[in-house]
Amino acid sequence: MLRPGLAALAALTLLLGACATVTSEEATAPASAGPAVTVTRDGESWTADYVLDRDAPVWGFFRSSLIDGSRRPWRLEQWRVLTPGVVLERVGDRDVLRAVDGGPAPRAVRIAFTPKAENLEADYGVLTFTDGSVALPDGQFDLFPLASVEAAAALPDDLNGHPMDAGPTTVTWRDRGGPILFRGQRVAEATEAGADTYVLFGQADLVEGPRLTTVSDPELPGWIGGAIEDFAPRVADYYAGRLGPGQTAQPTIMVSWNGPTSELMSMGGSVMPGLIVMAFEGEGVVEPSGQVLGMARWFIGHESAHFWLGQTVRYERARDAWITEGGADLMAIRALKGIDPAWDDRRELQKEVDDCVGLADQSVADAGARGEHRAYYACGAVFALVAEAVQKRATGGDWFDFLQPLIADNREDGVLGRDEWLSALDRVSGDPALRREIETLLDEDSADPAGGIAMLLDRAGVAHRREGPRVVLL
Repeated sequence: MLRPGLAALAALTLLLGACATVTSEEATAPASAGPAVTVTRDGESWTADYVLDRDAPVWGFFRSSLIDGSRRPWRLEQWRVLTPGVVLERVGDRDVLRAVDGGPAPRAVRIAFTPKAENLEADYGVLTFTDGSVALPDGQFDLFPLASVEAAAALPDDLNGHPMDAGPTTVTWRDRGGPILFRGQRVAEATEAGADTYVLFGQADLVEGPRLTTVSDPELPGWIGGAIEDFAPRVADYYAGRLGPGQTAQPTIMVSWNGPTSELMSMGGSVMPGLIVMAFEGEGVVEPSGQVLGMARWFIGHESAHFWLGQTVRYERARDAWITEGGADLMAIRALKGIDPAWDDRRELQKEVDDCVGLADQSVADAGARGEHRAYYACGAVFALVAEAVQKRATGGDWFDFLQPLIADNREDGVLGRDEWLSALDRVSGDPALRREIETLLDEDSADPAGGIAMLLDRAGVAHRREGPRVVLL
């Protein structure tokens, strides 16, 4: 996430976690019981007590993302192993627990940790609230056995489809200070494997409305909560009208506030089944303005779009995140323009093109490994703009008309792969060169990304002109 000063609000980039990396449910795993962990808050103390279901010298964490910007492993800064003979370290792309002597790790491992809100690269981070409440994503505790440190080092960055020797970790959640909030309900404790949700510790306000449930920081600027409650149902109705039902019609929206930090305007968020999480920070969002409200609505529109593109159907491999992230960007842009015709959609579209040109000098599909996740959003939106243009030329339709059959045809298996997306482009356009040019940008480095993108837009019929190194939409 960029953290611009107030003079640079127009350049704001949002960190949107819906392209988050693999969960254990998405990997290929046998139906074994798997490990278990009990996560407990006792006042200011937090512990994770693991019970490992087999002997293994190394246990790897599915979610091992880096901190956005610094690219440091967040877990090594927040977690501390209390069990003698076990260390937590980074091996390749993975955080691992390892037995110091090279033998099997103890079957019981205790970890103390201090939750901290960090912006993570394409992953779900901790949410902290000003009243002391904390929301944790369950996937942070998922782990799996490995035969050796060398096996951990050899793991691919993307674990989608990679064979695993254990099922998902069963997590039990407890707060000695009172009930937790789990799936919208206050309960004494909860136990589930692969919950794919956030669990709230503390008493942050819960408000159930007719269309959505909100959990908001008590110090969140009031206009933000009002904008969410007003706009989220409207944009969801727009999407449902064009694409059919999404993953949920009654989402929970969890919103944290990290304070009015000087010279900052920051919005971040992600989506899980039935749940949108958002974090706001900075003096730039304390008071509403037309520009800030437009950005907030766009942010809500992007996150809500993932109930269709990201939850109803998801990508097959992490390198295909351009399908969901760029697609959600164009969904939000078109929905906001449809709801508010005065909204400046051209500025957002131009930013997508500019950012894609700046990032497509290296293969877009491999951008995640470089920490350049913005390429999935920007270039994915450019590819979606191309698909929209050929749909308009073929039928008079728009981006939603291109997307609707792709979602409808893949509702059952829930996966929208790269080949399916590009094959749909072939069918609608009748021009296989468009596919080849997109695949070139996805898979190869480019000495002239602006030239490649201009050629792609030209073949699709998207009006533009070249201004030196820029491709400017008309």
